[in-house]
Amino acid sequence: MSTDYNYDEQGQFFPYFILTISALVTLPLSYTLLRPNKDIEDTAPRIKSDFKPIDDALIQGQKRKQWRRERRLKRIITVAAGWLTMALMMYLIAVTKTTAPKIWDPYTILEISRSSTEQQIKKRYRDLSRVFHPDKAIVDESKNQTVEDINDYWVEVTKAFKTLTDEEIRNNYIQYGHPDGKQSFSIGIALPKFIVTDGNGKYVLLVYGLLLGVLLPYVVGKWWYGTQRMTKEKVLLASASNLFREYKENLTDGDVVNALSSGEEYKGVLNGNKEDSGLGKIEKSIIQEDEAGPIVTQKDRQKLESYDGARRKAAALLWAYLGRIRLDGASLDDEKFEAAPLALKLNESFIAITLAFGNVPQLLSAYRISQHLIQAVPPNASPLLQLPHITPQIAKAIEGPDSRKHLIVQEFMAMPEYKRRKLATDQAGVLSPGLYNEAVAVARQLPLLNVEKVFFKVMGERFVTTSSLVQFVVKARVIPPGSASVPEVNELDLEDIDPDEGDLDALLGRKPAKNKKAKPLEGDAAPTADAEKPLQPPLAYAPYFPRDHSPRWHVFLSDSKLGKVAVPPFTMTTFNKPLIDDNGNPTFNMQTFKMQFQAPPQAGNYPFVMHLVCDSYIGMDSKREVVLEVKDSSQAATMVNEEDEISEPEEDSLAGQMNALKTGGVAGLAAPPKRTKKRAPVEESSDEESDTEGEAEDTSETDTDTDSEDEGKGKGK
Repeated sequence: MSTDYNYDEQGQFFPYFILTISALVTLPLSYTLLRPNKDIEDTAPRIKSDFKPIDDALIQGQKRKQWRRERRLKRIITVAAGWLTMALMMYLIAVTKTTAPKIWDPYTILEISRSSTEQQIKKRYRDLSRVFHPDKAIVDESKNQTVEDINDYWVEVTKAFKTLTDEEIRNNYIQYGHPDGKQSFSIGIALPKFIVTDGNGKYVLLVYGLLLGVLLPYVVGKWWYGTQRMTKEKVLLASASNLFREYKENLTDGDVVNALSSGEEYKGVLNGNKEDSGLGKIEKSIIQEDEAGPIVTQKDRQKLESYDGARRKAAALLWAYLGRIRLDGASLDDEKFEAAPLALKLNESFIAITLAFGNVPQLLSAYRISQHLIQAVPPNASPLLQLPHITPQIAKAIEGPDSRKHLIVQEFMAMPEYKRRKLATDQAGVLSPGLYNEAVAVARQLPLLNVEKVFFKVMGERFVTTSSLVQFVVKARVIPPGSASVPEVNELDLEDIDPDEGDLDALLGRKPAKNKKAKPLEGDAAPTADAEKPLQPPLAYAPYFPRDHSPRWHVFLSDSKLGKVAVPPFTMTTFNKPLIDDNGNPTFNMQTFKMQFQAPPQAGNYPFVMHLVCDSYIGMDSKREVVLEVKDSSQAATMVNEEDEISEPEEDSLAGQMNALKTGGVAGLAAPPKRTKKRAPVEESSDEESDTEGEAEDTSETDTDTDSEDEGKGKGK
């Protein structure tokens, strides 16, 4: 069997080849462009406010610039070119006449059905021989017939007749599809012949060389190098290395800001002459003092002046952004707003570095800088600056000229209305009544997460035993500052219910446990969720930050004695119950969050400090002391057996009389002494206070959750 290679000389199948290649590239790219974006920033609601900063046009321009980067204009152009190419190829396919190779079929040649008998085949052959046999055929010139055409047709008729009547030839046809046996194998190449002929072969080789030897290695290498030069926080490895060198034990909030300026990403923003352009104006603006105090401390100023190149300008731009300083130049202000999102991303990497060291003060400093970057508020400034229309001068007037600490938003909104309004509107240079109302309206929409209860538990058990898998449960409600008529906490909502044994989704944390009816007298836990679909809080109210950001709450446990992180943070971005009702009012629903870790291998009481940090708002963090009570397995089993003892029924009840009959006693006679249930003592204490930085501090009310006795029985059995 020979093999023949032929080219698409008429260009019949070349469009199919190009259409296939174009579709393989265009369709996946089109899907990535058109699929809905599932980022939480694109699906979260927004806080209602009409406030717009003076530089709102620049801020919105930065958001659009980021959108163009994410959508990647090159990809859009590639998709458009791909669809145009596919449309052109489909047009060529529609207008180009294709001649498909015919399959040799004896029945078609003889014009008979496949069910014809041998007699019918012979009869048809005789009929055709009377007309097309070379000795009898008559050439019909009106049909453009020639002798050669008739002879060729008669050869095909004879071959078809023998195929259906001669056994050997028929076997060849059945086995190989042709009466002559094996035929040559033809491979068609969907390239027009002119491409590889007439001296064009060298150009084809050149194109293949460029595609396979240059373009493909470049694309693969660029992709591989891009993945290897970035950390999981999506910052350059060189930037992460610089941040690592900036870490130190006595880290302050200002030190974190200066450390973020070491990112290599700023060199791409401040390339060329941008490194020095306007630097003197920026530095002069950030060191000017006003009645609210300087933005940059003397220590931070000295550090800034020790830098050079892109880093010095990056640090100056960050301080100008935090101070909300207008630089009187569209290019400088645009660079300022472009530097802030880069700093936030670099800070995520710096948080990971501080977490690796495990020191709590440094970790909290990094978390606080995230809040200040999103709110565009300098360290040690008033948290009231988070509200619209509040300037440093107005915040100082509200707090009082002699005040040594700043008011947090919760404290400001907790004041009586008449006092709050008087402080904000009755003094010279403060808010007008309309602007005051807008600031208060925003404050009443901020998602302040108030912790109601925290405890440890082991799923399905009453006690925490050594080396068991412990759940740290946080029960909290979102109570916006200044909320009125906040309902009291339902004690049933503070319980945590275990899922059923067969509910694998709930056991694995993929959905909340099924609701159960509350039975206060029997101690059943309250439902943990009203909806299985996670619900998002509103986007962070950050009018100066040129990105949409959804708030995140980080919870971690630290060693109360060593000041080290004991259990790494887990992050909460969604809630399991609605935050607002259909009328837009707060629901004050109890939310449940859980984190898991392994209990210590030795029994004892382990004191921890729970830290809850919001990355988007200043002064809304909290901490609480908790104690993990770990029992030895044998001790826990003994306590469970003691608690499982069931008390005897009262003798004067019907159940008591029946029990007396069973045991041989007589009603009215003395019954055996009844055994009562024992309960493990639970000590609870609660204390909440705020530090000088506006950070709410709570003290634990409990340690290890023992639940009620009836609930424990339901869990254990």
